[in-house]
Amino acid sequence: MIKDLILKNRSYRKFHEEVNISSEDLRELVDLARLSPSGSNLQPLKFILSNEKERNKIIFENLAWAGYLKDWDGPEEGERPSAYIIILGPENPVKPFDYDVALACQSMLIGAVEKGYGGCIFGSIKRIPLSKELNIPEHLKIQLIIALGKPKEKVCIDPIINNDVKYWRDENEVHHVPKRNLDDLIIEL
Repeated sequence: MIKDLILKNRSYRKFHEEVNISSEDLRELVDLARLSPSGSNLQPLKFILSNEKERNKIIFENLAWAGYLKDWDGPEEGERPSAYIIILGPENPVKPFDYDVALACQSMLIGAVEKGYGGCIFGSIKRIPLSKELNIPEHLKIQLIIALGKPKEKVCIDPIINNDVKYWRDENEVHHVPKRNLDDLIIEL
């Protein structure tokens, strides 16, 4: 059921790094993005796949890991993602394509969950240094990065208290994510 996949699709930040994600699995995830809707059907996105330790290390070092967890610099060795998908878009697009990026991310993450993986979308990226280190062509710009792996942490959905949306970790390292109540989202006219 799709709701079960969406409930499992949390922003995981700790992984079983030793669990490899194959190039074929990464290609299958990008294929889900390819089949997703695209504004004016322009299909402007390109993707870089990484499941190699050296490239993963470069990507890892150019990400900021959890804005609300001020005293945490990201996962330790052994808990880092085993793969990444870098989503690229044109420097000078014909039309805006923000929705394409969002739809591609959701499709790939739902596909990852279905395969037993988890991921986290990153927008806080050192784009210029990473582009230079990976030799990304100048006509393509990094939009977002998805970190992937077999989750090594538990992530819970909690109700929002006092309108506080900040995620947090408890003493057992369980990651808590507050979500608004459904009735608070629906406007009755």
